[in-house]
Amino acid sequence: MTNTALVVGASGIIGSNLAQELLANNWTTYGLARRPGTDIAGLQPVPADLLDTASLETALANIRPTHVFITSWMRNDTEAENIRVNSAMVRNLLAVLGPKHSVQHVALVTGLKHYLGPFEAYVSGGVAPPTPLRESQPRLALDNFYYAQEDEVYAAAERDGFTWSIHRPHTIIGKAVGNLMNLGTTLAVYASICQATGRPFRWPGSRAQWEGLSDVTDARVIAKQLGWAATTDAARNEAYNVVNGDVFRWSQLWGRLAEWFGVEAVGFDGSIHPLEAEMAGDADLWREIATKNGLVEPDISRLASPWHTDLDLGRPIEVMTDMANSRKRGFTVFQSTEDSFFDLFAKLREDRLIP
Repeated sequence: MTNTALVVGASGIIGSNLAQELLANNWTTYGLARRPGTDIAGLQPVPADLLDTASLETALANIRPTHVFITSWMRNDTEAENIRVNSAMVRNLLAVLGPKHSVQHVALVTGLKHYLGPFEAYVSGGVAPPTPLRESQPRLALDNFYYAQEDEVYAAAERDGFTWSIHRPHTIIGKAVGNLMNLGTTLAVYASICQATGRPFRWPGSRAQWEGLSDVTDARVIAKQLGWAATTDAARNEAYNVVNGDVFRWSQLWGRLAEWFGVEAVGFDGSIHPLEAEMAGDADLWREIATKNGLVEPDISRLASPWHTDLDLGRPIEVMTDMANSRKRGFTVFQSTEDSFFDLFAKLREDRLIP
């Protein structure tokens, strides 16, 4: 039987990489988004609004997916709104698919806020879980939309009889345009601005992040883990951390990133220098850089998300994860983190997104 995938959030950094991975392995693949792109050969676009059940019913009327991959979320002003909106997105989708009786497996992508708490909790230092983070750690006594999304998957699995997997990446490194959380491209844009203006490539974050161990998730790695968990009997009905498999210190990596762009690296100097403030006035400058260099995206807000990069790099705690749960079940994909950044930078340059 042919595997038929519905990738929810196919225009995002994870969804687009997942779609390419599935297509390369001969899956029939549909990409659902409010405004799905058409740049991935073979991906069948499905325009729909996850908050509009009628929209979903119309869009999915003739689609019977065997596997559903939920990689999308919507940012709101409060965690209560995050819970209400993002749980409804999952609930609506699975309620529309339920009567088809075609779904065998549902994969949900969340992240390390499962362990760290919502944005306002971990960035303030209110929660300091032990590292490395493990899937066996209990939920925090905090409101968290990831928990609400998980509960919707569990409830639908009980009702409809499909298996599930939960995937918890760290910071995602990969190409996407218009993505809410894109540290790699944000740093590439920042470095390109530094290169054009002579500004130093200054570390924006905390001492804990500068000196501590960290890890990240290449978008290609989580794409492979999603496909593996969906098709491996021993992998089902489990939650999985997913990172590259190596660890690093920003104090060692920062200069290497600066070297790639030919800019001056400045490390932690005792203070946090948020990128959101550093790049606040750069919209017109980026437009000039884009025009001068023939770049295809002159809108800096479509490439850089400094607010989220600040949250990642400003954490007052060391953050790294344990991969044993998937390793012992057979997922052994490894990716060099340095190469993740350099591969991304080269791709952004090749696609004329940075000069």
